[in-house]
Amino acid sequence: MTMAVTAALMGRLRSADIGSRALRSAGIMIAGFGASQLLRLGSNLLLTRLLFPEAFGIMAIVMVVMMGLNMFSDVGLTPAIMQSRRGDDPAFLDTAWTIQIGRGIGLWLVALVLAAPAAQWYDEPMLAQYLSVAALSLVINGFNPTRLDTAHRHLRAGRVTLIELATQATQLIAGLALAWAWGSVWALVAGGLAGALAQLVYLNLFLPGARNRLRFERAAASELVHFGKWIFLSTVAGFAVAQGDRLLIGSYLTLSDFGIYNIGLFLATFPVMLGHMVTRRVLIPVYRDSPPGRSRADFLRLRRLRMLASAGLLMATFALGLLGDWLIGVMYDARYAAAGGVVVLVAVLQIPVLIGMTYDQAVLASGRSRRFFALQATRAVLTLAGLAAGLAWGGLWGGLLGQGAAQLLAYPLLVAFARRERAWDPLHDLVFAAAGLVLAAICLWVNLPAVVALDTLGAG
Repeated sequence: MTMAVTAALMGRLRSADIGSRALRSAGIMIAGFGASQLLRLGSNLLLTRLLFPEAFGIMAIVMVVMMGLNMFSDVGLTPAIMQSRRGDDPAFLDTAWTIQIGRGIGLWLVALVLAAPAAQWYDEPMLAQYLSVAALSLVINGFNPTRLDTAHRHLRAGRVTLIELATQATQLIAGLALAWAWGSVWALVAGGLAGALAQLVYLNLFLPGARNRLRFERAAASELVHFGKWIFLSTVAGFAVAQGDRLLIGSYLTLSDFGIYNIGLFLATFPVMLGHMVTRRVLIPVYRDSPPGRSRADFLRLRRLRMLASAGLLMATFALGLLGDWLIGVMYDARYAAAGGVVVLVAVLQIPVLIGMTYDQAVLASGRSRRFFALQATRAVLTLAGLAAGLAWGGLWGGLLGQGAAQLLAYPLLVAFARRERAWDPLHDLVFAAAGLVLAAICLWVNLPAVVALDTLGAG
């Protein structure tokens, strides 16, 4: 019986249909993500012994600014290539690559302009120099070939995952070696540049496909701009959703406390990061080739994928919420003890995000990027308002609760858009909401002292 089940499963995974390809790609991505996070965690543990807490706070600010630049200028090239009928046309791809290069250079110039004001805002003079140099990675990333987007379009995850792991390993080795030699934030900055260069080299050497060349086709540019204008606005809003806590909490906490907060955030957001990566890369092709509104079979296929994804992510979140404080105590020294409460509370508050994570890709797959913007804008307003009100009311603890409440308040709009695409699955949401409430209560009950101790991270 067991052999028959195994044979059936292997046969299913070898099938060429869209559901099987999605499962294979998701499995490869999950394995790659796990290996990536182990590398990242190992590096983080070593770096905390070579550097000081303020270094992680400063670098977190640098990354927030760079992410902001990336997201504030995102014209949706990757989702456009993944969903467009011309996604394999060389003229279309070369036009996208040309736009991408110009965007990278423009981002670096903007970073130079913002460097001094950012240093003044965070009262850290050296931040201007760190940011100006670190932003060179944006120029390097602009030259990454569109073969990467083509691989995602066709759910070819294997080689891409290996390249990503090789890139990360190169960056981590460079960062650790420089941290040991220099003992300063410059090690993290230079390590980031080494990673960007490594990725460019590895993509060109090991990813098959035609090489890009500079080309600008009006029709391709027009399609990219038409689709991307709402993606641009969506990613501006998405920046507020994803980085709003770092923007507001970063100015609320001292650099040392902010570094500790980011250590906890690093662990707590593993499941959400994994979920966003898999849904973004896998579900757009699935929704494109197998829209849930086309037939009951297509809807049930998506339900199976969604149930599997949500169950895995919820259990990973529960594990972090239950064991987060203990993990911090085992892996880090006493300076980082307060990060345990951050892991527990942030993990619990991510549960509503996980439940609704698979719906917004249906809107993008259908080409309705305007609706996606409306959803992201609503989330942004609610997130920033919840954070600001929570910080004023209850400090860090209140800010995180306000951020979590924002996700619940955005849920009705998410459901409305999912219903228009015939993607909403109330059975899925009910099952995982009930399970999430039970698991969240267990995590908070077991770790209540660590969560209450978040008050030790203050603006003093």
